[in-house]
Amino acid sequence: MKRIVSTNQAPAAIGPYSQGVRSGGLLFSAGQIALDPSTGQLVPGDVAAQTRRVLENLSAILKAEQLSFGHVVKTTMFLADMNDFQIVNEIYATYFRENPPARSTVGVAALPKGALVEIEVIAMADNHDDSSQGATVSDTSG
Repeated sequence: MKRIVSTNQAPAAIGPYSQGVRSGGLLFSAGQIALDPSTGQLVPGDVAAQTRRVLENLSAILKAEQLSFGHVVKTTMFLADMNDFQIVNEIYATYFRENPPARSTVGVAALPKGALVEIEVIAMADNHDDSSQGATVSDTSG
């Protein structure tokens, strides 16, 4: 079963897709660009301003399902210019302070509406019978 996730605190979808989809304990977000939810327009400013708006949009989608960045297990970032990686990474780190998720970063030729950054997340709801949650596992095989 899947359930469509939608909130007016994040930009409306600009195509035939959902802001997010919940399936069991997993939430899959659509990629978010720096659209202002109230206007549907790209926020003015540089990649730093766009990155903050993207992460706020993702936060709103997570909150719609009573989740937070602490529930995120995987992110994918798309950058129109890989030279922006350090700036995006510094801002990203302020949202994922502890136990950051796995992440991929991809350089792309272009993003919708001329955006500089797009990020998508996969989050997992707490599983109360998983005693290892939040633990760090290391390979000790040698």
